[in-house]
Amino acid sequence: MHARRWLILGVLSLCVVVIGVDNTILNVALPSIVRSLDASGSELQWMVDAYTIVFACLLLTAGSLGDRYGRRRMLMFGLAWFGIFSALASTASSPGMLIGARALMGVGGAFIFPTTLSILTNTFRDPAERARAIGVWAGVAGIGIAIGPVVGGVLVEHLGWASVFFVNVPVCALTFVLARWLVPNTSAPEESPLDPVGAVLSIAGLVAFLFAIIEAPNHGWTAPDVVGGLAIGLVFLGLFAAWEAHTPRPMLDVRFFRNPRFSAASATITLTYFALFASTFLLTQYFQFVLGYSPVESGLMLTPVALGLIVGSPLAPRFVHRFGTKRVVVFGLLVMAAAMACYASDTIMSSFALGFGIRLLYGLGMGLTAAPVTESIMGSLPLGRAGVGSAVNDTTRQTGGALGVAVLGSIFASSYHATFDSARGLPDNVAHAARDSIGTSLQVARHAPTGVAAQVRDVARDAFLSSMRITYACAVAVVLGAAIVAARFLPARAAEPPEEHELAEAFAVGAENAAN
Repeated sequence: MHARRWLILGVLSLCVVVIGVDNTILNVALPSIVRSLDASGSELQWMVDAYTIVFACLLLTAGSLGDRYGRRRMLMFGLAWFGIFSALASTASSPGMLIGARALMGVGGAFIFPTTLSILTNTFRDPAERARAIGVWAGVAGIGIAIGPVVGGVLVEHLGWASVFFVNVPVCALTFVLARWLVPNTSAPEESPLDPVGAVLSIAGLVAFLFAIIEAPNHGWTAPDVVGGLAIGLVFLGLFAAWEAHTPRPMLDVRFFRNPRFSAASATITLTYFALFASTFLLTQYFQFVLGYSPVESGLMLTPVALGLIVGSPLAPRFVHRFGTKRVVVFGLLVMAAAMACYASDTIMSSFALGFGIRLLYGLGMGLTAAPVTESIMGSLPLGRAGVGSAVNDTTRQTGGALGVAVLGSIFASSYHATFDSARGLPDNVAHAARDSIGTSLQVARHAPTGVAAQVRDVARDAFLSSMRITYACAVAVVLGAAIVAARFLPARAAEPPEEHELAEAFAVGAENAAN
């Protein structure tokens, strides 16, 4: 047991905060970026999505490289890279330059995030301590998500939009020094083979697949580029699975998925983040466009979810010890489903007290779910493959989130368009111009005659609220689906991860349990 393990956890938690803040801080700077760089709507989307695609597509490769060449070494590389290109992003003079810098920041993020979890798993060898440490890790991730919009709003207001990127530089520098001083450089080169073919196939498949998912809400699910992207992505991912199943030294041993503790946990976290990302996407618009909050106020209104995550994640290991993983995860998912059902109510969510309580409840359910599921993924693998396991955990989250925004966003947009198309009394040219989104509708209303403007705002509000109810009903169904998966396939209790030479026996037992 490492003597400085809790100090090491503090350094790893600081790394997680950097990534968590960056995932949310950009949103509040987008209006300022539009004014400063004259960025279009699609360019704004790619400022967000360029990072997401690169981040998600490199996670498996980065995790494998960390296992082979040293996890601290890869963590320090990621911090240095992330800090350098954050500085470059802060100096961007055009939308294209900022999009490119954001994509390169995704490279650094891909080396930071999975490495923290693999170092944690190898530092905390005792199962009970490891579960508590993962609970803290998951809770701290919530802190980053919580403070990102608030810090971003303050920075943009006082220092300009470039400060939301430059703030990463001193934090990365400090974390780099602390990692060099405190974090041990663990590795398992004999258990982590180089697999360049697998890396290329996984990256190509995920790039095409995620590109199609992100573009689907803009162009439609039947658009040629979306259908083509999905087809190419699925082909390459299929080739990746076939290659990994037959190559003697795979990057990701697909036999891992025969273990229900690993596969059920991965499916559960994918469906959970599917609903989480989509709900946050809609809530941000609801606060700003329907309730009229500023970006900083909207960020503050989202903090109860993060507070619940911060409280629930460290408590989860205690409940798991008493009630078992399956019961705690299913209970957390049911809490999330109940809270999300309330998200559909304008009466509840427009009330500060009721809305605060519901969002806090959602965060608690998320904390009770995410920490045990993460521990199930990491605890089901040999310690030598912790980097790949962490990468799978992170890839499922990112892919689930991207799918959630795309699929539920498409459902929401279709309903919103249908409401405008059926609106009575609006001039045809006004209805056509205002039907794209509630943001567009309010822009059209600002330039319309007084009577027409009021009608456009009324139609837009009604369309948003009715579409929100439909979309959240779908999200509740997804969370309940995750609860069914966990109840059916997730083992009730954790077992120690097998050593590499015990994998065959462990997978055989897992397959037998899944069949029973």
